[in-house]
Amino acid sequence: MSGKRRAAILISGRGSNMAALLDVAAAQPGYPADIALVLSNRPGAAGLARAEAAGIPTQVIDHKAYAGRAEFDTALDAALEAAGIDLVVLAGFMRLLTPGFTEKWLGRMVNIHPSLLPSFKGVHVHEQALAAGVRFSGCTVHFVTADMDAGPIIGQAVVPVHPGDTADTLAARTLAAEHRLYPAAVALVATGGARLEAGRTVYDGDGWDTVTLT
Repeated sequence: MSGKRRAAILISGRGSNMAALLDVAAAQPGYPADIALVLSNRPGAAGLARAEAAGIPTQVIDHKAYAGRAEFDTALDAALEAAGIDLVVLAGFMRLLTPGFTEKWLGRMVNIHPSLLPSFKGVHVHEQALAAGVRFSGCTVHFVTADMDAGPIIGQAVVPVHPGDTADTLAARTLAAEHRLYPAAVALVATGGARLEAGRTVYDGDGWDTVTLT
């Protein structure tokens, strides 16, 4: 795969993983994903101002203006197509996407989740991890499919769970790992070094080592 992939980052709030991606892309001229659009489903999302300050085009598609998920996803797809997007990067995007949308973008849409999937899906992830008594937690980048937090895994980063941790302290430690993992995983997908084939993630060369961080 040659040339940079045009990427859209979808956010709903402050977009800290978006900011990490923007920082890496700005610092590395050869970064293989061109962040061409930051799009939010919530007007006034804090991440929009951060993207605008970095000179990235932004757009808001307010999900409340649509009758349902299908109508919203149609508008979202149209905006991505209009921007010539190759790769969709979810960064705290708090919307469940319809099967039709995920099928169209299958293999070209990724997400990061703050646990070591398949453990602890959904929300309140750090509370789940602490309640289970795990010694290690972490984060996972995966391809997005119609099933929530269930797409093929691209890369993972592991963080320790310390005695006395709260959900907030574990979340902060995990977020730092997310900011390292996500840019590396997005770059690998953008170059074709990690891709979806027959429902599995396959890698070229040393791609697996690139996105398995400890």
